[in-house]
Amino acid sequence: MSVWQPSWQPSWQLPDYLADVLPSEARQIEELRRDLLDTARGYGYELVMPPLLEHIESLLTGTGEALDLQTFKLVDQLSGRMMGLRADTTPQVARIDAHLLNRVAVTRLCYCGPVLHTRPDRPHATREPLQFGAEIYGHSGAEADLEALLLALDCLKAAGVKAVTVDLADVRIIDALLAGTVLDAQAISHVHTALAAKDASALTQLGGHLSASVLADLQQLVQLYGDASVLDKAAASLPNSPQLTQALQGLRWLAAQLAEVPGVTVSFDLADLRGYAYYSGARFAMYVAGAGDALVRGGRYDGIGAAFDHSARTGGTRPAAGFSLDLKALVEVSPAKPLKAAIRAPWTPPAGVAGGAIGMRAAISALRSRGETVVCILPGHESEIDEFQCDRELVHVGGHWVVQAL
Repeated sequence: MSVWQPSWQPSWQLPDYLADVLPSEARQIEELRRDLLDTARGYGYELVMPPLLEHIESLLTGTGEALDLQTFKLVDQLSGRMMGLRADTTPQVARIDAHLLNRVAVTRLCYCGPVLHTRPDRPHATREPLQFGAEIYGHSGAEADLEALLLALDCLKAAGVKAVTVDLADVRIIDALLAGTVLDAQAISHVHTALAAKDASALTQLGGHLSASVLADLQQLVQLYGDASVLDKAAASLPNSPQLTQALQGLRWLAAQLAEVPGVTVSFDLADLRGYAYYSGARFAMYVAGAGDALVRGGRYDGIGAAFDHSARTGGTRPAAGFSLDLKALVEVSPAKPLKAAIRAPWTPPAGVAGGAIGMRAAISALRSRGETVVCILPGHESEIDEFQCDRELVHVGGHWVVQAL
C-alpha cells in the first residue's frame, strides 16, 4: 500500500547543496580564515572586499561560458539593469586593480568571502563556497607564477596539510596546437571540454572542425600526463613552435623551483583545462589526500582587467597571476584545531564578598581584555558540560579574584 507524501516542504528547509554552518565547523573555518589572511599578509598582500552583487557585464566580462552558467542573475529594482551574484571573485579583484587602484607598480591583493554557484561544481560540494584567494598584478615574469604557487602551498601548510601534489599545465600549449585553426566559440569550448575530460572519442567527433594533423596532436595531448618525462614527450611529439617551447620551458623552471619545497610532489597534465576561461599561461592545481578534487586552482591570467582599465598604463595587458580555494573544502581535510582553553566564572559572587558583583565583573573584564575567554555559568546550569573546554575557574580567595586550575 502506498503512503501519501505531502508535496510541500517545510518553509525552513534549505535549498539543495546549501547548508548552515554549525558552531564547531564555523569556529574551524573562522580560525583558518584568519590564518590564511595572516599568511597572505606576510607576503605583502593587501585585503580587499568586493561586493557580492554586481552588474552582470562587469562581473562576467572576459570570463567565458563556464562562469556565466555558474552565475545567478537578477534584475536590479533601482536601475532595471541585470545583476549577478558573484560565482568567482577573481574578475572583481581585477576590476579593483585596473579601475580603482590603477597602480603602475606591482600590486598584491587577497580576499576571502562567499561566492554562489547555480549548481555544485563537483559531487557533494556546496553551492556557497567560502572563497579565499590572492592575486599579484604587474609582473609578467615567471617569478609571479612561482610566488602564487609558494603562497598557496604556505596557506595549505598553515591549515596543517602536509603532503601536496602540484599538477602543472599551460594554456599556451593548446593555443599553439590550435594556431591557424579557425573555430567559433562553441567549437573551442567543445575542444576544451573534451581535453579536460580526456575524451579522445569526443575529439574525434570534432574532426569536421579540425584538420587531421591538429586532431592527431590533440589526441596525443590527452595522453600527456604524469611525471617530468611528460615534458620531454611533448617536446618530441608535438609540433615545434616558439609558443610551445616557451610554455614547456616555463613548466620546467617552475617544477625545478618546487623540487626544493618539502612535502610537495610535482606532476603534469598538459590537457588540463578545468576551471574558468580567463587563464592565459601556466596554471596549476593542488591535490591532497581526502579531497575529491583539486583543493587549489590558480595560474596566470594576463589582461583579465583590460575591460576596466581606461588609462594608457598597460595597454590592456596588465599581467596577473594568483589562485583561489574554498575554505569549507579545506576544513574537511585539515586537522581539527583544538578548542581554546577558557575560564569558568560564577554568575553572582558568594555572599559577603567585598566589592560584590562590581568587583567580580571588573575581574572578568580584565581577563577578557587580555584575550582570555571567560564563560559565566548561568544559575541552574552549573553541572552542564563546558562548551569551551574550561580548564580554569575564577574564584575569590583572600579578598582577591584569582584564576585557579580546575
